[in-house]
Amino acid sequence: MRITSRNARFQQWESLLSNRNKRQRLGEFLVQGVRPISLAVEYGWPIHALLHDTGRRLSGWAAELLRTASVDTEVVAMAPELLAELGEKNEDAPELIAVVGLPADDLGRIPVRDDFLGVLFDRPTSPGNIGSILRSADAFGAHGMIVSGHAADVYDSKSVRASTGSLFALPAVRVPSHREVAAWRAEHPSVRLVGTDEHGDCEVFDFDFTQPTLLLIGNETSGLSTAWRDLCDYTVSIPMTGSASSLNAANAATAVLYEAARQRIAAARDA
Repeated sequence: MRITSRNARFQQWESLLSNRNKRQRLGEFLVQGVRPISLAVEYGWPIHALLHDTGRRLSGWAAELLRTASVDTEVVAMAPELLAELGEKNEDAPELIAVVGLPADDLGRIPVRDDFLGVLFDRPTSPGNIGSILRSADAFGAHGMIVSGHAADVYDSKSVRASTGSLFALPAVRVPSHREVAAWRAEHPSVRLVGTDEHGDCEVFDFDFTQPTLLLIGNETSGLSTAWRDLCDYTVSIPMTGSASSLNAANAATAVLYEAARQRIAAARDA
């Protein structure tokens, strides 16, 4: 297929960039970049379509991806100015854009093991923060991420870009409220729910993160809601010096995840 005008098909894909309801209804979202697309393929995500530039010689990576695409994957040649719009770039079009299928929002996608480490982000307002926390969770050995409340979306293009591909390696599940997580936790009673709070029960260094843990990160402005605080088994604080009164949500999550990974590595070495 070739698309050289802003036809209905193009407009449908364009709507995936900014319209959460359209993404949900169509069951797909857009992905660009060598690493993210490669990881989506590696981890078996359904690739509905591959869109490439009609006026550009493809790299070996892109040519091989098109050559080995599944019979269920539509290959579409697109005018460069249209591809640039879908890539949210003013001038240069990305070499390739993938239209990827959405997975189910099922907490069963997140594996719970004896060494479980997960992250929950309560009512995020910034899709970039979602992607950044996904990236940190992936880097420091977490097994999954939960995003609660109707706020910023995991599959927003800013979140997808900020995750730099970790979205495809780490299960991320959206839930409407704390109730779904409370029911999930009842099935996994060994998991400790640990919230971050400037007035925590202890400092992050003094908490034992070698036990199965779900780390709760609050909304960027108001922190954890009362419902989530009531679910917490413990709260931890991050000691800080200087004039800063708080950390960005993604930075706070990264700091605690690093400490959890440090403790687990040290425990494994001492075993």
